[in-house]
Amino acid sequence: MEDLTQSWSRLTLTNREGPGCSLTATDSLEELSILAKFFTKRNLSIDAIARTFNPIWRARNGFKIQNYGDHMVLFTFDNKNDVDRIIASEPWSFDKHLVAMQKYDKETPIDEVKFERASFWVQLHGIPPKYMTKEAALKISGVIGEVTVPKEFKEIDGGNFLCLQVSIDLSLPLCRGRLISLENGRQVWISFKYERLPNVCYWCGRLTHDDKECEIWIDNEGTLKPDDRQFGPGLRASAFTPTRKMGLTVPGYYSSRKKAETTIVTTPMEAEVTANLEQLAMIITENTQANGRSETNRVTPTKELKCNAQSNNNCVAESMTRDINYGLENNIKTDMNVEPLLDPQQHEFQLHSININT
Repeated sequence: MEDLTQSWSRLTLTNREGPGCSLTATDSLEELSILAKFFTKRNLSIDAIARTFNPIWRARNGFKIQNYGDHMVLFTFDNKNDVDRIIASEPWSFDKHLVAMQKYDKETPIDEVKFERASFWVQLHGIPPKYMTKEAALKISGVIGEVTVPKEFKEIDGGNFLCLQVSIDLSLPLCRGRLISLENGRQVWISFKYERLPNVCYWCGRLTHDDKECEIWIDNEGTLKPDDRQFGPGLRASAFTPTRKMGLTVPGYYSSRKKAETTIVTTPMEAEVTANLEQLAMIITENTQANGRSETNRVTPTKELKCNAQSNNNCVAESMTRDINYGLENNIKTDMNVEPLLDPQQHEFQLHSININT
């Protein structure tokens, strides 16, 4: 009997079989899903898939896996950030074969979902330094697929190459490069290299099958030689880390020196010392006022710190030493536990606990 789910439109439906039942959001599961297509001929093991992706994805609350057959697997999460991060981190592979993924709303029948694209980070090598710009990179990489426009140039700057994220049509061969023309009439070949590239057919350049499954190989009855390959390992590239510093802008010599002479550099340690000095000065002032003595000729710690950057550390040390000595000489008691030690070589402060209680 023919499957009614495929032929109901040709049937005359009764009142019970016809429209009248509507499902809403309240009837659905509050879950987020990723549907994946594994481009391999081997049988899939759910346990092996879990062992592979669990330590890589590190999902906050874990995930569920369900095998739907035809190498289609449904991953279910309860955290939107996990889903967004996994999709943004394409490409993925399993057993060195491509795994195409997409968000799935569970409304479209699984057998109707098409896996036509996958995202890759593609490096552009051979661009003349004059044209190492975001605009040039976008123009060159347009033939690869749908390019994600970067916000800033530093996101794609690899030093001697540029790197962009591109959504590739899986029905087409990988683009090996592009011949570009410069203003002087010279032609330059720009090579495309793909990061985290899984198995690719070196006969036709597609990611959906291996060499021995390629129609070109089969049509030639296995007589092709390695020299007949139009693609090769040169398509692969090591992953690029944009956080690595690839360049530096150096300011003018004299302008930087002038700025250094007028700028007071305050480290966290100096800020702590200053706070201790102010507290000590307050205690000293209270005690001297109680004894009827004047402090008009004494420089306060706050004023003492107003010096240039090069002598700032010395000022703090001298001021603090003078305050502590003053307190000791005049039998001023305090529970502050501070001791300034200035390393003349490193110009850094260290705090050691001592009790100033005389």
